[in-house]
Amino acid sequence: MLYDVNLEITYDYASPANSGRHSLRLVPASIHGEQKLLSSSVRLSPGPTERRNRTDFFGNAVTDVVFRRAHSELAFRLTARIDRTSVPHELDISPPLSLLRRELAGIQSMGPDEPVHFLTASPRLPLAPAFAVYAQEHTTPQMSAVAAVEAIGSALHQDMDFDADATTVDTPAIDAFERRHGVCQDFSHIMIACLRSIGIPAGYVSGFLRTIPPEGQQRLEGADAMHAWVRAWCGIESGWIEYDPTNALRVGQDHIVVARGRDYGDTAPVKGVLRTAGTQTTDHKVDVIPR
Repeated sequence: MLYDVNLEITYDYASPANSGRHSLRLVPASIHGEQKLLSSSVRLSPGPTERRNRTDFFGNAVTDVVFRRAHSELAFRLTARIDRTSVPHELDISPPLSLLRRELAGIQSMGPDEPVHFLTASPRLPLAPAFAVYAQEHTTPQMSAVAAVEAIGSALHQDMDFDADATTVDTPAIDAFERRHGVCQDFSHIMIACLRSIGIPAGYVSGFLRTIPPEGQQRLEGADAMHAWVRAWCGIESGWIEYDPTNALRVGQDHIVVARGRDYGDTAPVKGVLRTAGTQTTDHKVDVIPR
């Protein structure tokens, strides 16, 4: 299915920023058998002093920009067209949790997509006993890896409340878990921590999700937002599967992948430093249009 994506992220600074460096992960990925990026454009206002494109360790497209002139506003705008393939969910042939560790031990590669990078704590996601307790309450050693992923994701969807005002981008996952409130970043971080706590390698996916309006109502322009979900390794035969705990479902054709990594820090849409003083405000608009 074809999608057009329009994204705008704007920043307003109380005092002009004299300089800045940013790394942008905004462009949807091309993934064999899943989705193909047909075209894309990233525009910046004001224009940067320096700009270069690269690919990071996890295979994500990154645009690095440098600003050396003072500016009070900054805007990043993406337009892209993506061909998203519907990936069928095959029969569950994943091993039971009790045998998953044995399969992990047989993997010697250290490539960017190997599960070894996604099994322990990561920079933005330290593990805590509470995650292991919760995961063990909803799984058994005899449960298959795929079933365990779905069980934990479904439980979090049931026990957590989506609350856009409960957390910020810097809220630790354990705090959101204790409150049982948060947004898709929190749902995903918590699920990743739970899975890792019982030996299932898990990573973070950022992207877009098409929002389907209620029957009889028109889509709202700019109503969609960047989304996040979970990627879990379920054994040599099953490989990686993706699950959206915010909506309690396996990822499908309406999910568009932008970046994959260990946690939000590896996939943040905008990350960098500024030389400025005072406060700043930001606004974020996304529109995902099926064609």
